Amino acid sequence: MVQSSAEDVDGYLAEVPEERRDALTRLRQLCRRELKGFEEVMAYGMTAYERDGVGEIAFASQKQYISFYLLRSDVREAFEERLAEQDMGKGCLRFRKPGSIDFDLLRDLLRATSASRGRIC
Repeated sequence: MVQSSAEDVDGYLAEVPEERRDALTRLRQLCRRELKGFEEVMAYGMTAYERDGVGEIAFASQKQYISFYLLRSDVREAFEERLAEQDMGKGCLRFRKPGSIDFDLLRDLLRATSASRGRIC
């Protein structure tokens, strides 16, 4: 599944492959707990979290991996050392297996995002 047509996140999670559903549900719970003041939406066929109408975090079940989009440049720069060990594009962390998701790192990124008002890429 690359892009979903689900109208809400519950519908999205119902579509994802069963072997990824628990990890994505856990990621959703983490986002909802850490991103106070953000709105959970579906954007570009994936789960996204917006503040003041601007997307700052998103995640998706891609064909070969689970993606976590970190759209704050300042947070990426602040975590540069920890992110260097990850499979990461410009703003996307890729986890090839649900068991490889570093939820502690993601929690820290979410907390930093929530506290930040820096530049969004």
